[in-house]
Order: sequence, then C-alpha cells, then structure tokens
Amino acid sequence: MFTVEQRDALRERMLQLAEEDERVVAGAAVGSLAVGSGDRFSDLDLTFAIADGVPVANVLDDWTRTLAEELDGVQLADLQAGPTIYRVFLLADALQFDLSMTPAAEFRPAGPKFQLLFGETTAEEPEARPRSPGSLFILTPAVAGDIFGWGVIYALHARACIERARVWQAEHYVDAVRDHALSLACLHRGLPAVQARGYDELPPETLATFDRTHVGSAEPEALRRALAASVLSLLNEGAEADVPDADVVAERLAELH
Repeated sequence: MFTVEQRDALRERMLQLAEEDERVVAGAAVGSLAVGSGDRFSDLDLTFAIADGVPVANVLDDWTRTLAEELDGVQLADLQAGPTIYRVFLLADALQFDLSMTPAAEFRPAGPKFQLLFGETTAEEPEARPRSPGSLFILTPAVAGDIFGWGVIYALHARACIERARVWQAEHYVDAVRDHALSLACLHRGLPAVQARGYDELPPETLATFDRTHVGSAEPEALRRALAASVLSLLNEGAEADVPDADVVAERLAELH
C-alpha cells in the first residue's frame, strides 16, 4: 500500500514536469484531494491544459514514456470524454494516478472538485451539448488490455471502499473485478466477452476457479475474501491472455490477493 508521502512526491514530480514542458499552460488538482476531502486511500488526480495547436495525444504519450522510464508506471486504461483524454496509471505500491489533458481553449472545471494550481481556465462558454443522463458503467472495449486495466482499477476502488466502510459500493466493485476476469476468460477462449454472454460456455474447470469470488455478506472480511479471489482470477486470466505488464501488476497488487 502506498504512503501519503509517495503520493505527494508523485504530485510534486508531475507539477515539475508541467513546469518544464512549455506545451502545458495550466494545471489543476481534481477529485477528493482537490477539496480537502481525500484520505489515506485517495488516489492522485491531476489535469492539465495543453497549448492551442498542440495535439493533446502527443503530450500525453510523452508523459507516459516519462512515467514508465522514470517511475516505472504501468498504463492501465484510457478514456476520452469530449475534448479531454484521461489515462490511468498504476505505480509502485498500488498507487493509482489519473492523468488527464485538455486543449487550453476548452480547459475548465468539469465539476466542483477542481483546484487550479497554475495558469488559467478558459473564459469561453462551452458549446451547448445535449444533456446526457449518464451511464451506470464505464464502457470498456472488448480488448484484453482494456478489460484487464479496468479490472485493476475497480480492484483498487474496492479496496478503498472496504477500508472506508462503504460496503455496498465495495460489493459493486468486487463484482466488477470478477466480471472483468470472466470477460477476459471468455475473450481469449473465443467466446462472447460482452454482457456475460459467454460465461456459461466457459469450461467447468475454469468456472470452478471463480467459486470464491462471490460476496457472501456485507461484512468487511467477507468483502476482502471475495476481492482477493476476484483479483487472483483477474491476474491469472491476464497472464493467460498475455496482457503486457500483467506480471508487474500482480506484484503491485500482492496485498490484495
């Protein structure tokens, strides 16, 4: 488990990297740490504005290389929301880092948990877009690396929820870890990997390895046992599917399985 000091050190290094990169013109902290409501289990969320005319993806890829080479960061998943690209990393001791970048012309708070650290937000009003009712789940492409990466993210969320005594939310995330492991099992066996369509076609010996992944009660220990079994299943299926860095992720999640 990472320490607060490790998280703070990562924050300072990323802000230093932003200061050294002339393509980055503003930055902010987002999430619970931005408004002082974070805790020992909070991950790090930073967002940056990229100078107009500079492809956001180019800067993000450059920073990804720095994170990998300097800090041994493992890329877990990407998510695009409007003009913003989010990229999630797993660092040493299971520290999750959510990095996002947006063109400067559209850099503004997306919600109340936003603390501007340097630069400016845009004064322009956003283009009117139809309001969306949102989604119950983050859409995950049926690609081995994405399924595995989101499964890891949900495992980290589950651990934090258990420690915060948010048992119903923890149960939701434990189930998500198990479902991502099952989807990964389907994918690399040539079965449908979406909407649980291939689960019942999995070999009995494979399904037997998931017996302990079900949450038996809302007690913290029951949640921890189910999470450990679900994480182990996810890691095993990731290795079977030859997901890049699955072995590194397994080491960093050792506390969870």
